[in-house]
Amino acid sequence: MSLIRALMIDVEGVLVCGRPSDGRPWASTIEDDLGLSVAALQQEFFSPYWNEIVLGRAAPIDHLKPVLAKIAPHLPYDDFIAYWFENDARLNIKLLEELRQQRKAGKRVYLATDQEHVRAAHLVEALGLGSHCDGIYYSAALGSRKPDQAFFKQVAALSGLRPDQLLLVDDPPANIDAARLCGWNAIHWQQGSMLFARLAAIEDLCPKNTD
Repeated sequence: MSLIRALMIDVEGVLVCGRPSDGRPWASTIEDDLGLSVAALQQEFFSPYWNEIVLGRAAPIDHLKPVLAKIAPHLPYDDFIAYWFENDARLNIKLLEELRQQRKAGKRVYLATDQEHVRAAHLVEALGLGSHCDGIYYSAALGSRKPDQAFFKQVAALSGLRPDQLLLVDDPPANIDAARLCGWNAIHWQQGSMLFARLAAIEDLCPKNTD
């Protein structure tokens, strides 16, 4: 039996890649579509509040609703959230198929992602990723985010597996480096990556019959 027992898969940029229609970033045409300035949204909402939200210390509505009232008073909060989630929903079908094969072969598959509670639930339920994995570990529930080593240590403890039995698939190099520092295996995911080949190369280096 191979050493790797569970795959920990990032969401944004790995499993979910932009707009369903063309793969472009979800806010690519938000100014034309909603009359909302991307620069203002970044300055007034994401820069000052996102870290607090994604760590579970505040709900998006706590900060986003008053920000929208300030920079886009014509735009209801619910309409903005619906637009965001609908346009950040292109699934990586090839990777999902590879993950299905890995689960069939006996490995566990989890989402390991920086998310706040609302989008985490949307990913699992509305977007259907819950049917493709064995669970989700996300920052707002853990109170830590990648690339903080606390994230990887908490996930390893909750999984019940040793760090060297876990494999992270993620796109930011900082997350890959942090996972490896915590004893995980890791694959730096890039456009065009294929899981099977990368995983096989890692498993060839793993000791066999190790429990």
